[in-house]
Amino acid sequence: MYAVIEAGGKQYRVSPGEKIKVEKMEAEEGAEVNFDKVLLVVEGDSVKLGTPYVEKAKVTAKVASQGRHKKVIIFKFKAKTRQRTKNGHRQPFTELEILKIA
Repeated sequence: MYAVIEAGGKQYRVSPGEKIKVEKMEAEEGAEVNFDKVLLVVEGDSVKLGTPYVEKAKVTAKVASQGRHKKVIIFKFKAKTRQRTKNGHRQPFTELEILKIA
């Protein structure tokens, strides 16, 4: 059994017991989060496709942790002008553990 949910403007394929990293959410660690924007639910041979969302479908997840990804270095260089810029960026994320698909 799996579902496709929308979280933070992106789509994720999830199944119970799986851990995923989504865009940062304002939730405490250990809190439960419900997603009602479910685009697809597959259970065995049964496929429910939403237009755009599946009616009465809900995915429940638990917030496992809040964190930040590895640093990405942004280096800009322009030849012959001695112009160099170095920046770093760490994108925050929320790690979710999928509990159930209803």
